[in-house]
Amino acid sequence: MSIARQASEITLPAVNNGWHTVLQFLCSQFPFISEAVWRERIAKGKVHWFNGEAITEHTPFLASKRLCYYREVAAEPVIPFAHHILYQDPHIIVVDKPHFLPVTPGGDYVNECLLARLKHDTGIDDVVPVHRLDRDTAGLVLFSVNAASRAAYYQLFQQAQIIKHYQAVAPLSPEAQHCALPKQWQVANRIEKSQPRFINAIVPGPVNAVSDISLSKRDQRHGLFMLTPHSGKTHQLRLHMLSLGMPILHDNYYPELKPKQAVDFTKPLQLLAQQLCFTDPLNHSKRVFQSKRCLSLPPT
Repeated sequence: MSIARQASEITLPAVNNGWHTVLQFLCSQFPFISEAVWRERIAKGKVHWFNGEAITEHTPFLASKRLCYYREVAAEPVIPFAHHILYQDPHIIVVDKPHFLPVTPGGDYVNECLLARLKHDTGIDDVVPVHRLDRDTAGLVLFSVNAASRAAYYQLFQQAQIIKHYQAVAPLSPEAQHCALPKQWQVANRIEKSQPRFINAIVPGPVNAVSDISLSKRDQRHGLFMLTPHSGKTHQLRLHMLSLGMPILHDNYYPELKPKQAVDFTKPLQLLAQQLCFTDPLNHSKRVFQSKRCLSLPPT
C-alpha cells in the first residue's frame, strides 16, 4: 500500500445535492472507492477538515467547506527517470520532467510525481504547478513557490502570454514523405471532452484550439516536428498531429485508446515540451528556458 505523504484537498460543493453526510458525498464523488474503504479511512483519521478537525462517518455535509484526505493505492509504480531543476528563485522553479512521471498525484500515483519530488528536494511545502504536462509528455514545467506572486504567473497562461515550443516524432503521411522542407501547417478546430472522460476529440463548432506545426527533418518513415500551441486544450498537440494523419509515435490514446497495461519504459510518447518563453510579470525581464532533453528520429 502506498499512501500520500501530504493530504489532497477538495471543497465541498456550494449546493447540496442530497448528501446528508460527508461520507455520502465522498462515496458519490469517488464511485470507484467503496463505502467500506471510506469508513475505514475516516476511522483512522485519514479524512479531516482543512483546519485539522477530525470527522466521523456521521459528520454532516457542510457546503463550501474544505476537506482533506490522503490518497492510497495498492501498488504505486516507480518511475526510474530523473527530473532536473533548471532554475529557481524566490518566486518560481522551472523543472525538466522525464517521460512517464505525472506532475501531480492521480490514478495509480500518490508519491511518485513531480510535485512530491520537488517538495522533497527543496523542503518547500508551498509548491504549486502553474500549468500541467501529461504524464506521458516530457519537458518543462513551471512551478510557483510564492503565494504572493502566484496569480501573476497564472495569468501568463490564462492570457496566453507564454510561448511554448514542443518537439514531436511521428510516422509520416504520404504527403509529408515527399514535400519540401520545412513544411508548415496551422491547425485550427474545436476540441471537447469525449468518452472515456480522460480523452478529448475534435468536434464541429467554433474554433477553440490552434497550433502551428512544422516538419523540420525526416527519414523514409518518420518526421521530427516543431509544434507551437496557441491555446491550451488537453491533448491538443496529440489531436492536431492526428488530424494531419500523423499521430505522435507511441501514443496510447490516439488514434485508438489502448487497454491499460504495465508501463513500457522503452516506448515513451515522442512529445517534448522543449521551450518556455515569457516576459516575467514581476521584473519585466525576458525569460527563455530550454529543456536539456531532445527527441530524434528512431533508428531505421
